[in-house]
Order: sequence, then C-alpha cells, then structure tokens
Amino acid sequence: MGRLEAMSLLVAVAEHGSLSAAGRALQVPLATLSRKLSDLEARLGTRLLLRTTRKLTLTDAGVAYVAAARRILEQVEEAEREAAGEFTAPKGELVLTAPLMFGRLHVLPVVADFLAAFPDIDIRLLLSDRNVDLIDDHVDMAVRIGPLPDSRMVATQVGRMRWVACASPAFVERHGQPQRPEDLQRLPCAAVASVLAVPSWRFREPGSGAALDVAVRPRLSVTTPEAAARAAVLGVGVTRLLHYQAVDAVARGELQIVLEAFEPEAVPVHLVHPSRGQMALKMRRFLDFAAPRLRQALG
Repeated sequence: MGRLEAMSLLVAVAEHGSLSAAGRALQVPLATLSRKLSDLEARLGTRLLLRTTRKLTLTDAGVAYVAAARRILEQVEEAEREAAGEFTAPKGELVLTAPLMFGRLHVLPVVADFLAAFPDIDIRLLLSDRNVDLIDDHVDMAVRIGPLPDSRMVATQVGRMRWVACASPAFVERHGQPQRPEDLQRLPCAAVASVLAVPSWRFREPGSGAALDVAVRPRLSVTTPEAAARAAVLGVGVTRLLHYQAVDAVARGELQIVLEAFEPEAVPVHLVHPSRGQMALKMRRFLDFAAPRLRQALG
C-alpha cells in the first residue's frame, strides 16, 4: 500500500504543480509529503522532481513514471470498484454536479425519482456554477451547458438551451421595445459579473446568421443569474440569460423576451462522465434513467 500511496502523492504533486498545493488538497503535512517522495526517489534510484525555490518540474523519468502511475492507480480503482460489486449490481454512492439553478429546477426532481427507484444507490449532488474537474474532484457525472472542450469526457446530449434577452413589461413600456441588438447600448442593463470591463452579449443576424457582438455597460452587475433575473423583474434594465434562468418569470408575466429574432444559436446540454473503461452500473442506470427525462423537460 505504501508504494501506491507514494504514486498517488506524486501524481497529485504533478497535477497541482507544487508540494504545498498538493499537500493542502490532500491534507497531508508538507514535511510528510516531501519525505515520502524522497523515499520513492531513493527506492527507484532516480530523481523524479526538480525543485527550486520558484517552481517544481518533473524530470524525464518523472514524466514517464507519473504516466505509468496514473494508469496503475486507475486500474486499482476499477478493480476495487468491481470487487465492491459496482459492476455487478447498481449500488454505492453516485456523485453528480450541475449548475446551481439548472440543478434545482431540472436535476433534483430526476434525482428524487431515481432514489425512489434504486434504493441501494445514494447520491451526492453538488450544485455549483463553477465547472468542477470531474477527475480531480472525484465526481462521477456532470451536467454541462455549452460547448465541450474536454476530449477526455464521454458526452450524452440531452437537449439545447436558448440565450434570451428579457426585461420587465414596465421597463419596455417606459423605454420602448429594442428593435436591434445595438439598441441595448443606449439602454440600462443588468448583467452577470464578467471579467471584461465592458461585457459583450452575442446575437445573430436573422437572415445571414452572422454573429453580432454588442458591448453593454451594465447599470448593475451581479454575481448570479438569479439575481440578474430578479433585477430585471424590478425594472433595473435588460438582462441576458439562459432560457431556464428566466422561464419562470416569463411564465408569470414578470419578464418578457425581447430581440427574439436575433437570438444566437442555442447551446447544447450534455451529461458527461470521464472515460475510464467499463462504466459502473450505478452510472449506467442513472444515465439511462436521467437522459430521457431531461430531454423531455428541455424539449
């Protein structure tokens, strides 16, 4: 077990880029971590890490050893899961993640029905608008809204989601209905906080499909889509949200969609999971259970 532990520590150091960051993530004292890695190097008779006061890099031997260690650790994890019965019966804990509001509206009802149907499976549902790293954070499956840049993931598309611009009826009556996206530059807006000093909202020409990027200057910047929707309901300005973030307020008549003809192409919604050989039955059961229900909800 000591050798596997040392492999795990080395992989963590390589992934986090420093001993201190790996130690914090693993909750291992820095002195213990350094000693165990030194013991590993002594056992192998070669240097795996080059440490300076400013950075840490892998030697050529270290790069090869880390790649092999990852493969070995994945095989051990899979063997343990198989021995525990995860590949012969749907049981154990399933860790899921989804965007905060989407998870509350669409994923949580599916999870509740799934738990009733599969009493031997427990679920830990992480709701966050931050895209967690499925491998580093030990998450089994995630809902992702938007393009998928990570080729390590296996994806099942469950729908598409519109981007909508919306405002309160009173705001539209007071300021007039915007006719083109450029009209937003003269209107007050409520936006979800962006790293850009002047956020840009993307629209599309109805005829040609050409992209239109409109820089808006928000009267109010907030940190969550729910707050942006609420601000728009209160008449602060126009906001731009994914459709699910505004749909309840639109249904109640508190918001109305504007510039609908200029909406950009809808973005895909996927269930994704890491590609790690055979899928545990608890994951297969959830995928088969959740995908059609989410497709129906998003349809």
